[in-house]
Order: sequence, then structure tokens, then C-alpha cells
Amino acid sequence: MTMLSGCWDNKDINHRALPIAMGISYQNGKYKIYLDIPKVSERNAGIQVITATGDSVSSAVDNISMNMESQLDLLHLKVIIVDKTFAHRGLDEIVDSIIRSRHVSPKTMFVICDEPLDQFFKRINNPSNGDGNEIYDFFQKNSGWNPEIAYTPVWKVFRSIHSYTHDVVLPVIQSGETTAIQSNGSGILKNGKMVGRLSNEQTLLYNVFNGISLDGKIEVTGKATLQLVNSHIRHQTKLDNKNPEMYCTLHLNVIILDATGHPSTKEIKLELQTLLQRRLEQLLQKVQRTQADIFGIGQHFRNDLTRTELANWRTEYYPHVKINLKVITTIRNTGNLKLP
Repeated sequence: MTMLSGCWDNKDINHRALPIAMGISYQNGKYKIYLDIPKVSERNAGIQVITATGDSVSSAVDNISMNMESQLDLLHLKVIIVDKTFAHRGLDEIVDSIIRSRHVSPKTMFVICDEPLDQFFKRINNPSNGDGNEIYDFFQKNSGWNPEIAYTPVWKVFRSIHSYTHDVVLPVIQSGETTAIQSNGSGILKNGKMVGRLSNEQTLLYNVFNGISLDGKIEVTGKATLQLVNSHIRHQTKLDNKNPEMYCTLHLNVIILDATGHPSTKEIKLELQTLLQRRLEQLLQKVQRTQADIFGIGQHFRNDLTRTELANWRTEYYPHVKINLKVITTIRNTGNLKLP
């Protein structure tokens, strides 16, 4: 009996193309794909951007693969970028295709671009901006990611499209003037379509509400700048005659980075709690108007509503949810300052 090696069909890394970013735009009934592929040759360090069009994303990718001398491998893709026109049209088809094909990791980041993709890729891959890996580093939590930037992988977008009670936000970027990339806040997605925008500051509050605010900075009316160390939130819900009500208690641990005018710790704490409570209430009211449940409030009422009622959550229940928010702040220490 002949024994066969288990790696007979493997290809050497030198014969594989591993894109780190993929751009997708939709124009005139055609998909245009941009692949950001690092050059593996030591003499040709940098990034190569390859484009193709097709009737579907898979056909456009096949057109690129057909004309390349290396095997195209999308499993190591880190970022998928769509233009805002495509985001307004809806991402449900492309997300379903990505999940179904299993060629792309569900942990890949989804991003919206505020400018035409051809201009974006041309500018960020300018040699003066760096080595071409900026788009990858920008969204890595151990590198350039900042709590004012949303962090949403493909699987969360897929879940939101098929969920009655949970929507998402996607980071919005463009090429920068003095940096390779500039953050322009976040796009609010409802059923896979962009229906609104959040500023960078509102995105920070969104992350605070969801407990992913590490190292975020908040300025308290010119008196002090505080750094968020951690946050967690507790919810209690009540459904009375189909009138949903939620009680939220947000606990924050912060440290003081700097202060002006020698304010007391008590003054800073009171200002911070008042400021955050007001801004979070404004943010919650804003997203309620879009009927996009980005905070997953409906998740807390799933045991109180039938499946038929959940199907109408965004239109019949969510806009009328009464949210009672309380912010409790603990100033863990004063950093390098000693305050009275």
C-alpha cells in the first residue's frame, strides 16, 4: 500500500499572495475589488494594489487570481473597506457571500471609506506615508487602535443583519493630510444599511457603554482631562403593557491626567458624571430616531416578547424605550498630580 504525504498540495509561501486589505465598491451594476498585497521580495518592499471588476465579488476576485503568478489567499485578510455609497445601498449580500464562502476570516474588520476607493488606496500607499501596512496597524488593538474608533468584525455585521434586536456601527475613515489615515467617526448600520453617523466622541461613548473604552480620554469642561481605565454597566428591564423600560447603571474607573485651576476631586467627579449622563442620553435618543439598536437594548427583552413581537422590535418597541441612565465614577488615583 502506497503511503502519501499529507502536504502534497501545499504551496510555498513564496508562491502565495496574502492581501492585508480588500476594498469593495459597487458602480453601474458591477463590483470593483481592490487588493492591498505586500510584496514579499526584499528588493521590492512595499504594497501592490491590484484591481478587477465583476458581476459579483467572487467573480472579481477570480479575475485577479486568474492573472496572478501566485495563488491568492484571502484567509489572512485583516480589513475589508467599502465606500459610503455601497454602505448606504446595503452590505447584506456581500456579508452573506463572505460568510458562505469561508475564504475570509469572520474576524476580519469591516470599515467604511469617506472617499473614492481608488483615491484612498493611492494616497495611503504613497511611500512617504510608511511601509504600506498602515491600514493593518490602524485597527490593531496592540498597535494603532484608539477607543474613539469602532471595532466591528465581519461576524458581528452578519449577526446584526439577521438579528431583530442588535445592530452595529462601522468605523469611517479616509486618507489623512498629515497622517496616512484619518478617523471620521462611525457609520450606524441597520439591517446592513448605513442610516446615520456618529462622531469620534460619540463613538468613544458607544465603546464606554459596551465596556471597551480602555485608555479613552475625556475632557471635563476645561477643568481636567481624565483617562478611562475600565467600565462596566448593569441593566434592569421592565415591560409594562408593551411599554419597555430600562434602568442602566454605568460604573467608570478613571485617573486624572491633568487639571486646570486646582479643582477638587469631588468637583471633577460631579462634572464628569453630569457630562457623561447628558451626552449618553443625547446619543441614545439619536440612535432611537434611526431605529438602529446599536446598543443591543432589545437583547434584554427577548424573554419578554414573542418571536413575532421581536420581529417588530425596531419599529414598534425600540423608538419608545424609556432609558433611565445613572453614571457612577471612581477616581482611582490622580496620576502625576496631587489635588486637594
